Amino acid sequence: MFPKISDQLFISVDSGDQKEAGMEYKSRITDLEDESILMEVPIQEKTGQLKRLHMGDELSVYFLTDGGVKNFFNTYVLGFKEDVVRMVRIRRPEPESIGKVQRRSFLRVNAGLEVAVQTEHNIRFVTRTEDVGGGGISFYSDADMAIREGDMLSCWVLVPYKNGNLEHVPFKGSVVRIQQLDNGRKIMMLKFEAITDMERQKLIRYCFERQFDFRNR
Repeated sequence: MFPKISDQLFISVDSGDQKEAGMEYKSRITDLEDESILMEVPIQEKTGQLKRLHMGDELSVYFLTDGGVKNFFNTYVLGFKEDVVRMVRIRRPEPESIGKVQRRSFLRVNAGLEVAVQTEHNIRFVTRTEDVGGGGISFYSDADMAIREGDMLSCWVLVPYKNGNLEHVPFKGSVVRIQQLDNGRKIMMLKFEAITDMERQKLIRYCFERQFDFRNR
């Protein structure tokens, strides 16, 4: 079962911020394209507030079919279309990927990429990522590193592609969660706060290359 024009979509934004991840927004399909779905800008029903989405944002979506059955799929924001009203273009899912069970973080992949970090107090260090995605990254840090939840970090990550090219992707991100490991080290989970659409697309491209590799193993 695939959603149709005028069907309502119920949307959650995949985020390390628990408050944001728990918010649900509603939209409506305005058009269907070969590779994408156009929808209205999502709205939070309780507050009437429109949700500002960014290219690469990862979304968990469901729509209802007969009997109130929820049909889930994961997607991400491809871009926008300006018409009489502003519309959001999201990736059209494969029919076989639509299911009755919600799955999150499909666009995040495990990857040990080199990342340079600068804190608000001008502490600089280089480490490795634990995973990367269109909405943020996680990286390892030493136990004594003075970083707290809510801190804003300036970073760049070195992204290698299958064709041999390398890209430096700069961004600013906020620490949304810190995980303590048994060996004393920590994993810092960042949500992107300032990243250009072009740089975000470089990370998304890398994630899809990695997913393709995983599927073909």
